Amino acid sequence: MKKVIIMLLSALMVATFAVSALGQGNPRGTSKLILKGKTVSVEYGRPALKGRSVDQLLSQLKAGAVWRMGADKSTTFSTGVDLAFGDTTVPVGDYSLWMQKQEDNSWKLVFNKQHGQWGTSHDAAQDLASVPLKQSQAAKPVEMVTITLAKAGAGGAITIEWGTMTVTAGFSAK
Repeated sequence: MKKVIIMLLSALMVATFAVSALGQGNPRGTSKLILKGKTVSVEYGRPALKGRSVDQLLSQLKAGAVWRMGADKSTTFSTGVDLAFGDTTVPVGDYSLWMQKQEDNSWKLVFNKQHGQWGTSHDAAQDLASVPLKQSQAAKPVEMVTITLAKAGAGGAITIEWGTMTVTAGFSAK
């Protein structure tokens, strides 16, 4: 009887994982960077524009609203080293990442202490820090959300691209 119960529970677990994986309707992307021998990484959903305009999609957000920077499960940012984004410190840990629209239509990158939740479940009370993002026009439109971590000077930079929008923030290891 115990073997039957164990087999049924195992089958239920496999089915649950399969449904969870299928629930993620968009492909996932990752980017990694090594700073001071420690890994900094980001894992995110990659929605496609499919003929839509990123300006149309994001212009619907009001000032103060947040965007999950991807699709499905929240974007997860992990760092094995304390990071300095200007005067703002992001300590070692795992965070969900969000972009918050400002009154002047600029954007801030928000680090939230919760991670792994569905991407529409932002709890502002869990926000750790926010840093300004520098916005520019992409030289060539990008169909799917792309988040890149790359070396920049003595530190690194995070770049988020979608459609004709490119936003970036520099950081260094502390």
